[in-house]
Amino acid sequence: MSETGLTVLDGTHLRSLNPSLPELNGAVGGSQLLEIADSKASTSLFGLSLPQNLKASALSRVIAGAEDHDDDVTFRQAEFDKDKASKFLCDYISAIADEMKDDPLVVSILDGNTLKMFLEDEDDYAMLAENLFTDMDIEDKGKICKSEIRNALVHMGFEMGIPPFSEFPMLNDILKKHRAEGEEELGQAQFAELLQPILQETADALSEKHVVVIHNIKVVNGSKLRKLLADEKQFNDVVERVLLETKSEKDGLRKTKLIRSFLEKHGEDLGLPPSESNEAVILLYDAVFSEIKNEKSVVQVDNEFREFMKDILETFAEQLEANPVFCDLDN
Repeated sequence: MSETGLTVLDGTHLRSLNPSLPELNGAVGGSQLLEIADSKASTSLFGLSLPQNLKASALSRVIAGAEDHDDDVTFRQAEFDKDKASKFLCDYISAIADEMKDDPLVVSILDGNTLKMFLEDEDDYAMLAENLFTDMDIEDKGKICKSEIRNALVHMGFEMGIPPFSEFPMLNDILKKHRAEGEEELGQAQFAELLQPILQETADALSEKHVVVIHNIKVVNGSKLRKLLADEKQFNDVVERVLLETKSEKDGLRKTKLIRSFLEKHGEDLGLPPSESNEAVILLYDAVFSEIKNEKSVVQVDNEFREFMKDILETFAEQLEANPVFCDLDN
């Protein structure tokens, strides 16, 4: 699933995976088994190095459902025969998929195609080079140092298909190969001439080995909300909290506004997107409460408050499942 060049990894790739162990001589240790499982998952997800917290949560899920191990340490120290190792491999990858369904990863897959699109069209490339040169020429001298090529690549960023240097050290080798270093000054035409083969070689390298960049974006898709609705105690606690904040209000319509205010303030803890994150969230609230207002009378609100709250949260869950909200945590 994608949005404007971003790819959302929600575990779907892993659910279709049928992992198998490599040839083993005898039993396998827990630490080695984890390395094998992480490698299988990573390979299925475009070579992505999975975040440590995701792997730890998945392992905790598996250990919680097993009788043999109490924690991460005892698991890593244990020995597994082939059958138990195969079962763990499937359970662990399934647990990673479950974690990603609840909290998807948003990534950019840099495979060289974006760069090739710029390079294949002379006009597009000329415009790109001109804009980059202008951005780098902060003193407006009409000249920049060769070393500014590095800054130009950083400036392009993943939006234009360039991975961070930290994720793709080969960029350093490409710059050295084309002597894009030092204080020698370049005019705009020289800059464009030097940049082109650098971008071409970068595109070729990325086509052979993709780079996957994880973004600090949270996808709110209704999964956490559905878990709350399925947990009667947790749901009843929420209802009690809302009742406390609305008990003094007898008018049904004003009570509905107080419920909305409560959810806007505390909804993030329940699995709703932060109310201030973007315009899509405001539209989501408007749509849900418009639908609820049309379906429920004031009497129903007062007499069947628990069901009323359930309807509100279920409507949110349905809307979020159909149209997940993307929240940029860096802004």
